[in-house]
Amino acid sequence: MNRPVTIFLLLILLSCNRHIATNSSKWKVAWQPSHQTDTGRDFSEAATCNGIVEAAMAAEPALKEYKVWSLGKESYHHADSGSNTKIAHTTAVLDGKISGYAYELNQSNKKHPQVFIAVHNNGGTKRHAVWGYIHFGDPYESANRELAGRLVKAICAVTNLENRGVLLDSTTGRNDYRCNKTGKLSFYSLDENINTAPYRVLLEIGDNAASHDFLLNPANQKIIGEAIKKELAAWIAEK
Repeated sequence: MNRPVTIFLLLILLSCNRHIATNSSKWKVAWQPSHQTDTGRDFSEAATCNGIVEAAMAAEPALKEYKVWSLGKESYHHADSGSNTKIAHTTAVLDGKISGYAYELNQSNKKHPQVFIAVHNNGGTKRHAVWGYIHFGDPYESANRELAGRLVKAICAVTNLENRGVLLDSTTGRNDYRCNKTGKLSFYSLDENINTAPYRVLLEIGDNAASHDFLLNPANQKIIGEAIKKELAAWIAEK
């Protein structure tokens, strides 16, 4: 390749990188790793998901990023356990305490992020896979589907995890938490009546049995976190 062409390509690359950095600096991102520690023998979903989130936050490019996590905060009920789809673990007030999930969403809303990404591990699926979940019935459903699909694909591209696509939270049939607007079963963290971020995605990364050893490996957590961050930054750059 001759020198003028090389210089031209380098200038294009630098211009693209500047665009990503400039655009990304305007965005706020809230990360919500699972706080569940009651997720199987010798396995803490909170630990594995936090490892993924910490890796994502440490990866370039630097964004205005915040982690909302209730683990260890005894002033909230279900701060280290509970389901994202159960009233008793989310909206309920027990002995004057709000839930760990409620605390996390309150903290996120205070920062006014444009993007909210929850990171969990699945269970009972017998699949070494990744699932993306979005909320049913709000104005950003289409955009969230695109973002979730890109993040799932990015994770699968750097691992041997199977791509199980993007699903609506109303399709899971889990527990009893419902969106006030649609009346359908929902994930509390993705409900637009609870979470003010316009772009909201929940990732179920691996299965706590089928992916047990894979998820416990810090190297894999790092690879996954970095892949999520890279694709998120690329998506933001296009906005």
